Amino acid sequence: MLTGAAGFIGSHLCDYLLDHGHEVLAVDNLATGTMDNLAHLSGRAGFRFLRHDITQPPQVEGPLDWVLNLASAASPNDYLRQGIETLETGSLGTQNALDLALRAGARFLQASTSECYGDPLVHPQPETYWGHVNPIGPRSVYDEAKRYAETLTMAYRGYRGADTRIVRIFNTYGPRMKLDDGRVVPALIAQALCGRPLTVFGDGSHTRSFCYISDLVEGLVRVMERGDHLPINLGNPQELSILEFAQKIQALTGSRSPIEFHSLPEDDPRQRCPDIARARRLLGWEPRVGLDEGLRLTIDYFRGVM
Repeated sequence: MLTGAAGFIGSHLCDYLLDHGHEVLAVDNLATGTMDNLAHLSGRAGFRFLRHDITQPPQVEGPLDWVLNLASAASPNDYLRQGIETLETGSLGTQNALDLALRAGARFLQASTSECYGDPLVHPQPETYWGHVNPIGPRSVYDEAKRYAETLTMAYRGYRGADTRIVRIFNTYGPRMKLDDGRVVPALIAQALCGRPLTVFGDGSHTRSFCYISDLVEGLVRVMERGDHLPINLGNPQELSILEFAQKIQALTGSRSPIEFHSLPEDDPRQRCPDIARARRLLGWEPRVGLDEGLRLTIDYFRGVM
């Protein structure tokens, strides 16, 4: 069972699992996901869709091997608009998914986030770093929902013997992202393709690292197959400044749009880059898709949907 299946990452994970011989029960309440992401799977053998809000206990019949919990608003525009719902999904939703996995004897994966590290004082960020997070800031509804979900997952393992996994996902991009979700990749690509100025916050020196969706999905499956119960980072350690990233978007789209600098949003992390030594050692995983290649595929997708 895969919750959050109609979202960006969830829908690609559905594709991967089906392509590799798994049956998938896809669960989503469509609060932020869309059936457009799953339309190509309609009628496919081994695929079922259940529209359900995971904050209510799901009634699922039949055996389950894996429960992968990706349910959550993930983009700033969504979780800032649905703050209480985001907290409920991270708390009640995670507990309901854990209860289901425990009853079924299924392995459980909690999709967490690099936002658990906040505005980090350690760089790059290893899983052992406890983070530097503002628990009452504008982003906290998402950060704290995920941090609580991690604690709950570890508690279910420690107190109830659940077979659990936790993945901290760093910035991921690719086809099926929403153009208006507030994240830097679709925002800059949309601006470039429409001939609008490219928005860069601050002086552009803030850094991020970007992982292409196919690499992330492969990593998630490897965590389920080979991982242990401790959190593990999945992301691309190739780091660049947001200004450099905007310039790359200009070049790859052939855009002549200028870059405009705006004031930084509150609590915007200054740097974000994963230490993936643990993923390399435990999973034999690291990203394979280069940034230029991944961006070309993503730009081609957005050209087709705009």
